[in-house]
Amino acid sequence: MNSSGKTPNIIVEPPGPRALDIIRRDEQYVMQSFSRWYPLVACTGHGAILEDVDGNKYIDFNSGLAVLNVGHLHPKVVEAIKKQAGKLLHYSLTDFYYEEAVILAERLVKIAPGSFGKKVFFTNSGAEAIEGSMKIARGSFEGKRPYIIAFSGSFHGRTYGAMSLTSSKPVQRKWFSPLVPNIEHTPYPYCYRCPFKMEYPECDVWCIHFIEEWILNKYVPSDEVAAIFLEPIAGEGGYIVPPPRVWRELRKLADKHGILIVSDEVQAGFGRTGKWFAIEHWGVPPDIIAVAKGIASGLPLGAIIGREDVMKLPAGSHATTFGGNPISCAAALAVIDVIEEEKLLDNALKMGYYIMDRLSDLMEEVEIIGDVRGIGLMIGVELVKNRDTKEPAREELKKVLMECFKRGLLVIGAGISTIRIAPPLVITKEEVEVGLDILEDVIKKVSREVN
Repeated sequence: MNSSGKTPNIIVEPPGPRALDIIRRDEQYVMQSFSRWYPLVACTGHGAILEDVDGNKYIDFNSGLAVLNVGHLHPKVVEAIKKQAGKLLHYSLTDFYYEEAVILAERLVKIAPGSFGKKVFFTNSGAEAIEGSMKIARGSFEGKRPYIIAFSGSFHGRTYGAMSLTSSKPVQRKWFSPLVPNIEHTPYPYCYRCPFKMEYPECDVWCIHFIEEWILNKYVPSDEVAAIFLEPIAGEGGYIVPPPRVWRELRKLADKHGILIVSDEVQAGFGRTGKWFAIEHWGVPPDIIAVAKGIASGLPLGAIIGREDVMKLPAGSHATTFGGNPISCAAALAVIDVIEEEKLLDNALKMGYYIMDRLSDLMEEVEIIGDVRGIGLMIGVELVKNRDTKEPAREELKKVLMECFKRGLLVIGAGISTIRIAPPLVITKEEVEVGLDILEDVIKKVSREVN
């Protein structure tokens, strides 16, 4: 069942005339520097159900790329936006004051991990939050630490600074050199495909010790490194969950050398994993947090939340015209209220456990599933042609996603050949079951074709 009390229509026909016309015009007038998973033309939605321009309804296991954490058109968010739109649309936070941004900053400081004092800087997007975090990290050392370390396989955005940190797919950096200098990469803790060909826990989290023994001791002086950027759970890289000790060991290493830790929570944050910020699962308070996506239910807003003694760039050195827009701030305040009032952190964990259990059972039946991993409603199902060789099932992934779309389930991929499952946190057990029934049936069908 869905939020309107009706099961989604089963889709067996290609997009209708209206959808095809919109797609044709999009290709004519919009730069195609991105790729679409399938020909979905969204129109409206409620809760965890999305409707296209032809009236077909889908269960949404995508949330608009992990953005709609409180679902489509949550009435409290819509009302907050309408109320603020009738009051004040804009008056640059860079040069003046308005209350909505101050209230939101107070709320963000309270929910962010760490017992130390914090301050907030508002942005328009996740990439901009990463860019600002880079400046803040380097600026906090007054330029004396020019290096930044990031993890290979991570995604931090596509603007120049963020792209220089990003390394999940070659196409994201191809043709755009020279990139921002003094950024070094180290392998992400991806146990299913360990870059060092080791096994956890026998490896003693070598991926972290490698940073000190090979990067800091060989070619990047530790006293010149400002920050280490990490995704607590790798998003675009494949919904990869590191083992328990990894981030705690990284915190020890960073503290030893006076290096800041920046947690990119753009996709993993704001309740998606059952905690406000994914890094909390490891008990590691970062020095800086970058957040966007789920913060304002689809409106453009990002934020940098950092230690008070780190958030100290001089006046005029960093600013933004639209960051912290009053309508976006009003939406974000409503999102926080909804997550708290409707206990969506608990629902994310509950539904996540259920999904993981069912998919783990399915893994026992079909050879095409190589790994099931996740926390809360951030779940990855990695498809392989052969479990022994772990050869990625790239084409099979495309078949699964397209067939799910035809049957009324919206789900997309990540990494090499991983299904990413990230439904709204408001999704019900009934909606999850219908979606999983479709997904499981499709995976079984594709698995039979492979074998």
